[in-house]
Amino acid sequence: MSGHRPQTPDDVAAAFRAAVGRFAPDRPVLVLGHFDADGLSAAAILAQALERAGRPAEIRITGKGENPWSPDLRKELEARRPGGLVVTDLGIRDGDILPGVPTVLVDHHVPTGTPGEAAVISGNGWTPEPTSSLLAFWCAQELGNADDLLWLAAMGLIGDMADDGFPELAQAQARYGKTALRDAVSLVNAPRRTARADASPALALLLKCASPKELLKGGHPETALLQAAKAEVAAELEAARRAPPKVRGDVALIRFSSPCQIHPLVAQSWRGRLRDKIVLAVNTGYRPGWVHFAARSATGADLIRFLADHRPPGAGTEYGSGHAQATGGALRPADWADFAARIGFPEEIAHD
Repeated sequence: MSGHRPQTPDDVAAAFRAAVGRFAPDRPVLVLGHFDADGLSAAAILAQALERAGRPAEIRITGKGENPWSPDLRKELEARRPGGLVVTDLGIRDGDILPGVPTVLVDHHVPTGTPGEAAVISGNGWTPEPTSSLLAFWCAQELGNADDLLWLAAMGLIGDMADDGFPELAQAQARYGKTALRDAVSLVNAPRRTARADASPALALLLKCASPKELLKGGHPETALLQAAKAEVAAELEAARRAPPKVRGDVALIRFSSPCQIHPLVAQSWRGRLRDKIVLAVNTGYRPGWVHFAARSATGADLIRFLADHRPPGAGTEYGSGHAQATGGALRPADWADFAARIGFPEEIAHD
């Protein structure tokens, strides 16, 4: 892993150019990205910038329960035989993702390990903190003219609520309209929260559109798919918000079952109403054999540390990554029961 972490946009650009210089020139680059607005936008920026620089690139977006360090996804990536790997908005963890393949991680989450020999471009710890899409935009600028990709960087910034302190966001809002950008983010974020969690229509729109207004106007078939996804998620969210919280000490637990990834939305909605609590929204229906949960708090508590302090022995890489103020995880039923008992809910079981 690179010993020097970039600290300025110029550092980011230079680090990315150096990383790309190590890629094999005779095989396509693989861009692997998260399925939310920030990850999708970052992947779209990076792939287009690489293509323009004469480096053909393919994109793979993660789905439900996938992470780059899992054996199943590694096996798929190995079969693709990429000339280089760019991983964005998927965290920074221990170990090489694809041993022997030059890799660069473009990310802003709290690192939980050392990713082998990968070059790391991280915005974590900056003030203000750039999202993965803004880091990607700075990377793209090093490879050529990326001015037309500014709106994608703004999408990721808005999607991850990093609204202040970046001239790129102010410039994009002036050029494209604040409302259009926010509405486009809402639409792009919808598919990954559905039961199918297929964000490919959202990625397709980001790649084919030149602005958020084009994305919203409905001239492409993917727009209707995203609107249907938004309606599906809204219906599930309305039902889940009726679940009452259980409060023990400093922790409030809201439990429900939905195939949609609405637990972060439920946690966020209760965060403002239970301002002196750590809020856990617990979804037992998102993925068979797992209990997924999101943690939020208005108290300022370091939620990653909270989860680390109560970590059950069986927790894996799906547990406790992200941001100090926005994290969560997934646990097997027995581990969930263990964790729940540790935080004051010994009666919790992992099935409805």
